[in-house]
Amino acid sequence: MTEPPRPARVAVIGGTGWVGRHLLAAFADRGHEVLALARNDAAHLPPGAFRRLDLTAAGPDALAELLDRERVGIVVNATDGANATDGWDRSDEEMTATNVHAVERLLAALARLPGRPRLVHLGSMHEYGPVPDGTLMGESLTPAPVNAYTRSRLAGTRSVLDAARAGTVSAVVLRLANVCGPHPSSAAFLGKLLSRLRDAAAGERGVRLTVAEGARRDFVDVRDVARAVVLAAVAPVDGRAVNIGSGTATPVPELVDLFLAVTGLPAGTVRRDLRPVDGLGSDWMRVDNRLAARLLGWSPQVPLRTSLVDMWRS
Repeated sequence: MTEPPRPARVAVIGGTGWVGRHLLAAFADRGHEVLALARNDAAHLPPGAFRRLDLTAAGPDALAELLDRERVGIVVNATDGANATDGWDRSDEEMTATNVHAVERLLAALARLPGRPRLVHLGSMHEYGPVPDGTLMGESLTPAPVNAYTRSRLAGTRSVLDAARAGTVSAVVLRLANVCGPHPSSAAFLGKLLSRLRDAAAGERGVRLTVAEGARRDFVDVRDVARAVVLAAVAPVDGRAVNIGSGTATPVPELVDLFLAVTGLPAGTVRRDLRPVDGLGSDWMRVDNRLAARLLGWSPQVPLRTSLVDMWRS
């Protein structure tokens, strides 16, 4: 009796990050062998699942040799985190190196391989730039980012789409809304919020939170993101950008209040300072996820409150 083919081996670039760890777990749950490619190892990785890689420094030949040697059939580029705020402390040169040049080297490496590994590239909904309040943000929107970070993200996305449409790689881009859930990045808004609330829970007095007044954003759980990536890796979709989000625009002050309620901290333990919207250039995000449903069979499943509860307990 012929055995069914084994699932493709998966390499997650940025696999030691908070989104990457969930991607590895989601693929492993579906029977894939997984590898994390990153600068530094992490304690949560299974034995033998790490290979050292700096995508900003690796040349296409060396990267192609690594992927070929490890028999990788699916590559996920999760190098720049899941929230646009992860990249704000970098110089313009660093943003370009990570979000543009490194992506171009990855595409050149994949084009060298005979087996054409599948690429899922994680982009950002912030690539679209500001939109009027009430806009349901679908893929037909013309991207118009307003700062160096989001322009660099868009340039990386366009490189992937151009290569896929030219037939040199097999690739799809997922543009992510603001990601929440267990083990958030300390550089992201929710990671910083979690840290301050843990300080308050530990007894620190006078904890203050800076909250974007009037901002309404789309938050999607990291496990829903991981499920979307797994589906995109095997879907017959090439050269497309697909938006991934909850489809709900949640007021940021309301999100903070919900998180405070989840923690069980006494009223008045934390003070909020309302400030204007930050440098993202937009105070509204609501993702139209209907194309993800049609092309990938994906829809969000984890409610926001559940995501925050699990983040607090993680």
